[in-house]
Amino acid sequence: MASTTSYQLPSKIERCMAALSKLYAQEGKRPLQNIIVNAKIFVEEGYSYDNWNGGTSGHAIRLTVPEEIYLANINQQAEVQRQISEDLNKLHNVQNEFFDGVFLEMDLPEESNWRQESGLLVTGTRQVGTEAAKRIWTENDFRLFFSHKTEVKRETAAVKEALRHYGVSAFVAHEDIHPTKEWQDEIENALATMDGFVALMTKEFHESNWTDQEVGYALARGVPIVAVRLERDPYGFLGKFQGLTTDWASMPEELVKLLIKSDRMLSAYIGALSRCSSFDRGNALSLILPAIDAVSDDQIDRIIDAYNTNTELQGSFGFSGTKPFSWGPGILPHLHRWGSRKFVMSSNWPRRIEPDF
Repeated sequence: MASTTSYQLPSKIERCMAALSKLYAQEGKRPLQNIIVNAKIFVEEGYSYDNWNGGTSGHAIRLTVPEEIYLANINQQAEVQRQISEDLNKLHNVQNEFFDGVFLEMDLPEESNWRQESGLLVTGTRQVGTEAAKRIWTENDFRLFFSHKTEVKRETAAVKEALRHYGVSAFVAHEDIHPTKEWQDEIENALATMDGFVALMTKEFHESNWTDQEVGYALARGVPIVAVRLERDPYGFLGKFQGLTTDWASMPEELVKLLIKSDRMLSAYIGALSRCSSFDRGNALSLILPAIDAVSDDQIDRIIDAYNTNTELQGSFGFSGTKPFSWGPGILPHLHRWGSRKFVMSSNWPRRIEPDF
C-alpha cells in the first residue's frame, strides 16, 4: 500500500464521472450511462501501490446502484466493471495515480417485504423484519394490539402505560393520524407480530374505516382476543369471544387476568416480576396470581428466583402474605397449587423461598 497521505485523483471523481456520462451518451452506451448516473460513489484511496516510475497509487471505485440496475448487469458484471475502469482512466491526466478497479454493489433497502411481493408466498403471512418489530414492541414483553376509536385515545394511552408494569407492550393505533402508506404498513406490521388483540367497544367502534379490518386480521391470526364492553356489546365474529366489562382504571389488571392463560403472557409477566420497582407495584402484580392456572416447573423456578432476588417483591404484602385479609395469602399457596413440590418462606429479612424437605 502507498505511504502517500494526500492524493489528487479522488477529489476529481465527480468531474470524471460527469465526463464519462457524456462520453457514454455520445457513444449510445445507455446501460453504462445508467450505472454512472444512478450510482453512489465511494473511493478507496491507495487501494494498490507500485514502485515503478517513482511510485504509482491505484484507487478502487465502489459504485452502489439500485437493485434493478445491479440485477440487469449481473451476468456481465466483470466486463462492465473492467470497461468503466478503463474508460475512467482515459479521462484524467493525474500523474502517478490511476483507477485500479471498479466494483458494482447493490443498494439494499433496510427492510423489504420481498416474500409477499414475489406473489409466491403460500401462507399469505406478512413477513416483518427484526428492526421493524423492535421499533414497535418492547423485547420479551407480551405484544398487545389495541383497536379503538380516536375519541378514547387518551384513556387508551393511559391503559398502555399501566400495562407496561405487567410485562405488556401495547400498540395503540390512533385513528386521527393520516393513514399514509407508511402508517398503514406500521399497523400491518403490528398486526402481523402481535401476541394478543383488544377491541375497545365504544359506541362508534363499527363506524371506523379501520377497526373492523383490524378485527378481521386478528381473527385470521388466531391470537387471543378480548372485546371490552364500553358502550356496546361485541358483534359479528367478535360475539363468540368473551366480553370484558370493566372501567378504564381496572382495565389493565382485568386484561392481564384474561391473557395470563397464554404462555407468552405468563412468560412476560414473570419477566415483569424481576423488574418490580416498588412494594405497591408488587401488590398490584400479586393480584394476577389467582388467575394463573397451569405453570411448568421451569416457570415456577423463575418465579421463585424473581422473588428471591427482588426486595420489592419480598416487601410487598401480596407476595409475602403478611396482610392476608387485604392482599391474600401470598405466593406460597400458589406455588403449591401449581406443582407437586413444597416450599417454605424464611422469617428473616430478606425473605427467601426455599424447598421444604
